[in-house]
Formats: sequence, C-alpha cells, structure tokens
Amino acid sequence: MTVDPRDELTEHLGALRAFALSLTRNAATADDLVQDTLVKAWTNIESFKPGSNMRAWLFTILRNTFYSLRRKRKREVEDADGSLSLALASKPDHDGRLNMRDFMQAFNQLPDTQREALVLVGAGGFSYEEAAATCDVAVGTIKSRVGRARATLAEMLQLNDDEAMELTDSVTAGIVGKQPAA
Repeated sequence: MTVDPRDELTEHLGALRAFALSLTRNAATADDLVQDTLVKAWTNIESFKPGSNMRAWLFTILRNTFYSLRRKRKREVEDADGSLSLALASKPDHDGRLNMRDFMQAFNQLPDTQREALVLVGAGGFSYEEAAATCDVAVGTIKSRVGRARATLAEMLQLNDDEAMELTDSVTAGIVGKQPAA
C-alpha cells in the first residue's frame, strides 16, 4: 500500500503558520502565505521525494514564496514598525526580565535572514543542517546567523550570561538560546 504524501500536509500547519508569522509579522498575510504554500505543495506533490522530510520541503516552499512575494511588493507600504499589527493583537503579559513586547521589538529589528534562522533553529526545532537546506545556504552560514542574532538580541535586551531568565515559553527560550528558568 502506497502512502499519499498529501495526507501528511496538514500535520505541519501549525509550524508553517508560526514560521509565516515570523516572516510576515501579520496574521492575515501569514495565513495567505501558508495557503499559497499548501496550494503549491499540493499541485507539485510529484516533486516531493517519498521518504524525505515533508516539513523541510514545506518550509522551503513557504520561504521561497515569501521572498517571491516580497520582491513583487517592494513598492507597497508595509507595517515596518508593527504599529498596525500591535493594534490588532494583544501580546501576553508576563512577569520577569524578558517582557514579550520588548522581545518582539528587538526580534523585529533583526535582519530577515537572522530572524528566519532563529525561527527555524530556535523555535522550529530544525537542526542546523535542515535549516541550511531550507534556506539553501551552508551550515556555517546558518550557525553564524543564529549566533549573531542571539548576540544582538542579548545585547538589545541587556541579558547577561550569569543571569537567570524568566520566560513564558520554551520557543522564546530557544530563540534567544537560553533554557527557561525553573
């Protein structure tokens, strides 16, 4: 019995949406990006190699679609500072040194390539090798992007190596390269 790879597409919706949100910083645009990704995957399913990593394949399609759309929309007005999206959504409140709003402001100041690398490796759980394949770059490039991004975030958020961090979730901890405080 042959398994149809289309059956596996829905298993990765949550991760795809999270990645799309990190790239677009807009829920509606992220949903459109995920939909475009699924349509492309569905119509080109014959190019998927059975037994390979479906999640990585989908993330690559999503990433390529994002950059293609971005090139097409260079002249459109974007919500660069996030003020429009902040008005639409309320970030969770939490105690501790790392306030989610401060984190998001710092995270959004990172270059797209560094933010993308952090999301794949830190939040998405991809290995450096998988992230490098998704971004079509060398493993060392991904490691460098992650390292520079984490160092920049730590500097912007005034984090010291010897201080315990209080974080609300393991995803944020993974992005900044720290383990959540017990």
